[in-house]
Amino acid sequence: MSEQPARDLRKSGLDLHLGPIGRHVRAGLMEALREAIRTGRLAPGTRLPSSRVLATDLGLGRNTVVRVYSELINEGWLIGLHGSGTEVARRSAEPLTEREPPRSQAAPPRLVHDLRPGRPDLSSFPREAWIRAVKRAVTTAPFEAFGYIDPHGRGELRSAIARYLARARGLRVRADNVVVCSGAAEGLRIVAAMLAKAGVTTVAIEEFGLQTQRETLSKAGLDTVPIPVDTDGATVSILDTNPAPGAVLLTPTHQFPLGVALQSDRRAAVVDWARRRDALIIEDDYDGEFRYDRSPVGALQGLGHDRVIYLGTASKSLAPGLRLGWLVVPDHLVESTIAEKGWAEETVGFVNQLAMTDFVESGAYDRHIRAMRARYRRRRRQLIDVIGRYAPSARVTGMAAGLHVVVDQPGRTGAELVRRAAHEQLTIEPLSLFRHPASTSDRDGVVIGFAAPPPSAWSSALDALVPVLRSQVDPGSEPAAG
Repeated sequence: MSEQPARDLRKSGLDLHLGPIGRHVRAGLMEALREAIRTGRLAPGTRLPSSRVLATDLGLGRNTVVRVYSELINEGWLIGLHGSGTEVARRSAEPLTEREPPRSQAAPPRLVHDLRPGRPDLSSFPREAWIRAVKRAVTTAPFEAFGYIDPHGRGELRSAIARYLARARGLRVRADNVVVCSGAAEGLRIVAAMLAKAGVTTVAIEEFGLQTQRETLSKAGLDTVPIPVDTDGATVSILDTNPAPGAVLLTPTHQFPLGVALQSDRRAAVVDWARRRDALIIEDDYDGEFRYDRSPVGALQGLGHDRVIYLGTASKSLAPGLRLGWLVVPDHLVESTIAEKGWAEETVGFVNQLAMTDFVESGAYDRHIRAMRARYRRRRRQLIDVIGRYAPSARVTGMAAGLHVVVDQPGRTGAELVRRAAHEQLTIEPLSLFRHPASTSDRDGVVIGFAAPPPSAWSSALDALVPVLRSQVDPGSEPAAG
């Protein structure tokens, strides 16, 4: 009995959308079918509805459809299958031709090697462990989980994230402070809208950072003012000299993209500033799990939980396609954050929420992070070795943590290095891409990521980088050893 509906579906074929048939029914139906096949909307091998089903759908007599099918079979458009209905002939579709680009325009070089920052190794996503987590989540989920989702997020995930952040990142957090969102970018958009509604007009932001973050704040109606960054992190002392911003956005654990950590005296100073000015700190902890040559640096939120809105995400630790992120907000902002999220954002599906809960609670998340930390540490060492060998005068910074380094090569601009990389089918990004338009910094260089290539492509990516780094390009020189 259970197989009968599938058998009936095979006999009836697919629903069809046909063009206007007109008054001459038989001729109009024939031309509509020819046109659908000719343009490829009905692909070769497509099973058509039975004559009875199509006649009913179109409000025609069955004999009319039978005659149309018969004539199109004779013309070679269709094939009649004995006892199995009718399908589109395998050679009857005319392929759609793509428009050729103007011959005067040279095609851009195909970029093969991706060494942009902020991109994890997607080939290392723990598929089997995640599948097990998804299976357990769907199998054990209560019936109510399949209904509409609370914009606060599933309680199970909020509790798991709170315990993880307290243990691994040093946050002072309860499950009620966690708001689940679909990535850090969405989280910042929610926060920006909430700040604007609260009357905030200006947000201070590090002079180097993501352009998308500046755009998000701007779209919410917020002005941004740049804060200089030196070897000790953002110079937060100027917050008291600027026209008082209502908030500041920082990447204190691993400044993006320069890679420095906000030093302890500046951490204390910015929390003190926020309390004195009744202002807020937005902390983007985008890759805090990945550290190499230093002791763990805890989140700033642990020092000022009443003044800090914490942005976290699984985009770097697992994969951006999961669309999993979280906000940790002070008690007095929980209600307004949920209210803003409730109508402004598409909620993360319950399956991924419960799977992530299982992944964290089972220890699989910690194991994956440790494994990737070891892999990225090896890659970082190999990258630094290649830079030291082929560009010994280059200054490399931001190495202690994260998924990228900044390279400043004397006598060569970042734009020049990016252009040279494109000739080697390699993507790197200039430091200028991340500079605030109002910044007075003249620092130059390139930002090179080392996480994105799959293991099989890492060695060839390093080889492609070698001629980019050489001050004098020598095609005969030996390639880099991966």
